[in-house]
Amino acid sequence: MRPKASGLGPLSLILLMSLVLAGCAGPALDDYQSTGPDLVPSQFFTGELSARGVVKDFSGEVIRTFDADIVASWDDNGVGTLDEVFRFDDGEEQTRVWTLTPSEQGYHAEAGDVVEPGTMRWQGNAIHMNYVLRVSYGDGTIDVRMDDWMYLVTPDTLINQTTMSKWGVDVGEVVLVIQKKGAGPAPQS
Repeated sequence: MRPKASGLGPLSLILLMSLVLAGCAGPALDDYQSTGPDLVPSQFFTGELSARGVVKDFSGEVIRTFDADIVASWDDNGVGTLDEVFRFDDGEEQTRVWTLTPSEQGYHAEAGDVVEPGTMRWQGNAIHMNYVLRVSYGDGTIDVRMDDWMYLVTPDTLINQTTMSKWGVDVGEVVLVIQKKGAGPAPQS
């Protein structure tokens, strides 16, 4: 006589895994539909902007800090250019020039080191982009998926949080604040 197995049956296991995976899902852009202030890329990303931020490794430890200057412009066809220059605390300097081309979903977003362009979509005070970026790693490069969320907190200040992943595993995070140049300091509460 075989002993009766205890534990989860196949149906229970499937239900449990579905709940676990649903809990891992991130926010949806529609969640921000009624939040403000309204973030319109062509209105925020215009003229000169500055950024300051950190790069974290997979454990959440800050491994680099940086500042950046961004010059943003838009042509008569609604195509945007974001010219970014990053300066890291270890002396490295990176330049990235984004081209944002209007599409049915928002903007088609591409840059020289972006190996899989993304679509920039926005709703309420949030922007979401997902793309693959080629970054320096050791003596070579590695392609990482960037899940990019931006939130407008004042008309002149945006917070950007990006999760970096490889093969579906989170490997790091970038957190930065972007501010329009000439905007005053954040109000004290």
